[in-house]
Amino acid sequence: MNRIRVGSYVIGMVQTNCYYMHLADSADTIVFDPADYGDRLWKALDGEGLLIRAVFLTHGHFDHIWGLADLLETCRRERPDVPVKVYASLSEKNLLGDPDLNSSADYGRPCTVRPDVWLTDGEIVTECGIALHVICTPGHTEGSCCYYLDQDGSRILISGDTLFENSVGRTDLPTGSMGALVRSIKDKLFVLPEDTVVYPGHGGPTTIGDEKRYNPFIQ
Repeated sequence: MNRIRVGSYVIGMVQTNCYYMHLADSADTIVFDPADYGDRLWKALDGEGLLIRAVFLTHGHFDHIWGLADLLETCRRERPDVPVKVYASLSEKNLLGDPDLNSSADYGRPCTVRPDVWLTDGEIVTECGIALHVICTPGHTEGSCCYYLDQDGSRILISGDTLFENSVGRTDLPTGSMGALVRSIKDKLFVLPEDTVVYPGHGGPTTIGDEKRYNPFIQ
């Protein structure tokens, strides 16, 4: 039986997908990439009866992290009894800590992030009863990563800006590399089961099988 529930909100100036995930019989919730308006995000999830327990970042660009500070502040104010951990790839440390590298300074809202937990490739992290496999996928940024789960009838990949429906993430920003991006997708993502549902940082969902067959950037 499929017990994993995935929802999303499209947030911010570049229409970033912020995902949230929980077990069907639990309010404990993981948030991926709180793009902006963190206080509103908290209220929306609280309105669904959900309780944020952890935040996972796929990478450090401004449009994926701008909402984090307000989200954490609201969590602390409204539910001080519930600690919230923030996770990110260790390889993204420089970009998360530099407003010029993560482009937040370019848009007049300099932003940095100091996660509670640094992740490395191949780790399995369990939060809210959900086991997430960390797949480091350098290319869009040096420290980009994806989160994969194969649990309770669900195969899901949170791909950030690494893999999109029939497209890939841009590589012309600091620490980006098209060669590294293509290798990451071919070697680390296309080996996943073809029925894996891919939830990207922008645009609609897809599957690994469809991207292997139709993505013009990875042939």
